[in-house]
This record gives sequence, C-alpha cells and structure tokens, in this order.
Amino acid sequence: MGRYRIRDQHGLNFLTLTIVDWVDVFTRRSYKDIAIDYLRYSQYHKHLQIFAYVIMSNHVHLVAKADGDIPLTDILRDFKKFTANRILKKIKNRRVESRTEWFLERFAKAGEQQNNRRLQFWQVGYHPIELYSLPVIAQKVGYIHNNPVVAGWVDEPHHYPYSSASNYVDGKGLLDVDVIEFSTSWIGYVGV
Repeated sequence: MGRYRIRDQHGLNFLTLTIVDWVDVFTRRSYKDIAIDYLRYSQYHKHLQIFAYVIMSNHVHLVAKADGDIPLTDILRDFKKFTANRILKKIKNRRVESRTEWFLERFAKAGEQQNNRRLQFWQVGYHPIELYSLPVIAQKVGYIHNNPVVAGWVDEPHHYPYSSASNYVDGKGLLDVDVIEFSTSWIGYVGV
C-alpha cells in the first residue's frame, strides 16, 4: 500500500481495485456479476455507501465511504477476499473458462512475488484518494463514468450497465447508489 492509506475510515474516497498484472478478468458477465453482488451485499450488511462505480475489464473504481461501524479497509478486504474466491472457483471450471491455465499461471506467479503460497488475484492496496471538495468529487465521478467511453465500449457513459452513470442519468442501475447532486456548472466535471 505504501503511501496510499485510508486516513479517514469513514470519509469519502476514490478507490481503485486492480487485478494483478492488469489481467482482463472482467470480460465475462458472470465475473462482473459476482463483484456487483458483493458490492450490494456490502451496502446492505456492512453499510458501504457507494456514490459512483465502474467495473472495467481489469479494475474497479469506486467513490465510496463506510457509513457504519465497519472500517472501509475491512469492507474492501472482505470484498477482495470474497470476489477472488468466487471468481477463482469459476475460473478453475474449464467448462466455463477457456483461459483457465493462463489465468492460474498469472495468479500463481503474483502469489509467489508476494511470498504467498496461494493464488494472488487482486493487487495489494486500492490506491485511495480522499475526496474533500465538490470539484474533486465531480472530477472523479466523471472519470469513473467516462472509463467505458474511453475504452471504446460505449458511446455514452450511461449505456454501460456495470457503472453508476445510468443512476445519474436515468435514476436506476444495477446497484442503488447515492447520487451526488451537482449544479449545472459541474456537469463538465461529471461527464454526464
């Protein structure tokens, strides 16, 4: 984690959770659904408050905070542990995943580099950036929502289902999120 630590466990943070070696795991809907399901679980059972998110092919971005007694670091640790276990179980099923051997080699090598005898699925840490002002929050939300557009997957941010952009445009998405109300002067930052 180095210098990137969550200083305020209940403060608003921009977070990036990355698969080791930037491996494109989230190309299958079933893997993205595991992440969505556990984010939803974290919202209702661990009081994770999500303001924006996107699941890309090899990383997840969140603007979130812990709104209960459980520290944000614990919620993120549990998210990584649960999703890694569930996705690795699916990856090991060769009838589901054609890239099984390649994935397992990458994750084993990453585990070795961490002096870990187990497979390493997620990179260590989550590169937290504390969000402290409306312009910075607006910039991060816009960045998150524009990721699929920059990747060339969709023409409009709200067309990508694994993002909160549709919550900001249509009021609904795969997850319920706490939409931040930006004045029209902030629309350029938000990207919606």
